Amino acid sequence: MPVPDLPCPPDAGRLRPQTLAVRGGQHRSGFQETSEALYLTQGFVYDTADEAAATFAEEIDRYSYSRYANPTVTTFQERLALLEGAEACLATATGMSAVFTAVAALVRSGSRIVAARELFGSTVTIFDQILPEWGVRTDYVTGTDPQQWERALATPADVVFLESPSNPMQDVLDLARIARLAHRAGAVVVVDNVFATPVLQRPLELGADLVVYSATKHIDGQGRCMGGAVLGGTDLVQGRIRTLYRMSGPVLAPFNAWVLTKGLETLPVRVRAQAAAAADLASWLEAQQGVEAVRYPFLPSHPQHDLARAQMSGGGTVVTVTLAGAGGRSSDEAAFAFLDALRVVDLSSNLGDAKSLATHPATTTHCRVDPQLRASMGITGGTVRLSVGLEDVEDLREDLEAALAACRGRPRPKE
Repeated sequence: MPVPDLPCPPDAGRLRPQTLAVRGGQHRSGFQETSEALYLTQGFVYDTADEAAATFAEEIDRYSYSRYANPTVTTFQERLALLEGAEACLATATGMSAVFTAVAALVRSGSRIVAARELFGSTVTIFDQILPEWGVRTDYVTGTDPQQWERALATPADVVFLESPSNPMQDVLDLARIARLAHRAGAVVVVDNVFATPVLQRPLELGADLVVYSATKHIDGQGRCMGGAVLGGTDLVQGRIRTLYRMSGPVLAPFNAWVLTKGLETLPVRVRAQAAAAADLASWLEAQQGVEAVRYPFLPSHPQHDLARAQMSGGGTVVTVTLAGAGGRSSDEAAFAFLDALRVVDLSSNLGDAKSLATHPATTTHCRVDPQLRASMGITGGTVRLSVGLEDVEDLREDLEAALAACRGRPRPKE
């Protein structure tokens, strides 16, 4: 879209990601503001009727209506695209609207999706309940099993969809290998990169065609607003996806775009600090009584540890813990006792926040997933997803230690 001729920075191609997170995509107005301008407007005015007609005929390129494009949203899209290394980005109202818009634009009656079974609960609902009514079939594979991918992609497919690391069990999938198989089958590869963020993993460089985000998570990172994004090549993003996006309207509001743009400024610093704390706590949790298993991609005990090290630059901000039953309690009861005893860590279904958050996936984020499918993902009643924030790691350790004692049947010490 046309913008004032005062871009900042002037040559984004020569700058590193942390600088782009602060300065990428900004176009200062004639007022030369320091912070990005916020354009809270539904529409735009024209000097003449001819100009309005030419705008809607797409004979000239300018802002017309904020459902189509908005300068503040454009800033967010350009900055995130620079961080991701993508040609194009469309910002959406939520992460799930990004998932749905990307996939819905690529399928039609008779289409076939091949998906890793290790998916966020709402994504499973779309694939199992909504798209079948359109005549779209989804075949699931175990994401970490290369032979299942080979068999599933031996016949044509339209879309391949996966998360890596997966939510919540942190399975790490071989993106480059899956992309090669998918392209041979004629499929578009869509990767949900929420857990890794563009700071720690670049799926497009590994062969993916599209990347989707819930910007509600790390990109905002401070529990303020919702948003999402679809990123990839210009032909895909500005073609079929853009048409559905503009006509169905799952667009990001300008105010939320401004908040998320400010979130991008600190994204690399926050994610690296949170990942360092998560790695520390993951290693410590493995040694604690009552902990049956810990999943964290950079732990040597992780089943895809070497792959994670090869395609990620950090282990992420989430630690997934499976608690064992103890003292006559089932693992479900132990998990609830653990969660109820937390005092610093909050209970929430969100992740990627500056505040540490704990979730019981079986009864929240994945409660509507078929129990057999949920079990095949490795999610049990004792599974707890811990999103590590920016608190002092020793305060978090003490809080987790007291909660572990409580789930073993010992009361938390009085404060």
